[in-house]
Parts: sequence; structure tokens; C-alpha cells
Amino acid sequence: MIRILSFLAMFRRERRPGDLVFAVAFLVLAALAAAALPSQAKFLGNKEFVSEPGFWPLIGVGMMLLFGGFHLITTLNAPRLPGRLKEVLLWGRSLEYVAWFVVYVFAVPYLGYLPGTVAFAVALSARLGFRSWQELGLAAVFAVAVVLVFKTGLGVKLPGGAIYQYLPPSLRSTFMVNF
Repeated sequence: MIRILSFLAMFRRERRPGDLVFAVAFLVLAALAAAALPSQAKFLGNKEFVSEPGFWPLIGVGMMLLFGGFHLITTLNAPRLPGRLKEVLLWGRSLEYVAWFVVYVFAVPYLGYLPGTVAFAVALSARLGFRSWQELGLAAVFAVAVVLVFKTGLGVKLPGGAIYQYLPPSLRSTFMVNF
């Protein structure tokens, strides 16, 4: 019994509000990744084990499970601090930006890459508190620069927006290829 208590004492640490939620969520994510691993990372059987395509994903997910389990053990062993709900709500506020990105991803096929990126950059800048004409103009210039770098400079192939069909035929192909 003393040996078990000294083992648990080795993992004692200061706990932060929200640690338990994070530890459980991380372990659940690792377990889901482990469950999906057989269908996502294949072992073909015709190479050395370390050369198989599924080897490094297996190592990565195994480490997630191992260290996620250690983190959960140390979290359960630490004294509880108040403020868990406040901390989790603070984390939840960051999900707003995930929602912004999802809206952007779904809007680009309809608006096109250039108008969608400009609208997204200007709207997000305004949401962050940059509301002067100079700041919003700078956001629009930045968005145009991003489009030019990715679409024209790097040659990234993105489908043209559905809105481009309303352009005159002479401009339509130029917009679909470059913007």
C-alpha cells in the first residue's frame, strides 16, 4: 500500500481550473483516434514493421493514449481548484473563430476566392475591433495580397465562385482562373 501511495505522490502536481475537462477530452480524442486507426493507417505486410505506412500513426496515437492517461491520473490526484466552468467557457469562446472559418469555407464556392476572402478579412477585422476605414482597408488589401500569392503566385487551384457566372464572358474566365 505504501508503494502505491508513493507512486501516486510522484504524480502529484498543482492543478489548474479546467484540467479535468481537458484531460478527459484529450483522452477521449485519443481513444477515438485509436478506434479509427485500423481503417486509416494500413499495415500492408510486405515491408519491415517500421517501414509500414501505419507505423508512425500507431506510435503517435499510442503516445497520445499513454500521456493522456498519465495526465488524467495526475489531474485526478491533484486537489480540485474552483473556477472550472469559467475556464471551460473561456475555451469555448475560441470556438467562435472556428465558426468564422467554417462560414468562410462554405461561402468561398459561392462568392469566389477573392470576394470571399476580402469579405471574411474585413468582417473578422471589424469583429476584432478594428473599425476605422484605414484598418478595414488594410484588411482588404491583405486579403487581396493573400489571394494573389496563393492563386496567382503559387498556382493553387481553387474552383471559381458561382457568382462569377454573372460576369461578362470576357471577364468570367479571368476571374475564374486568377481570383
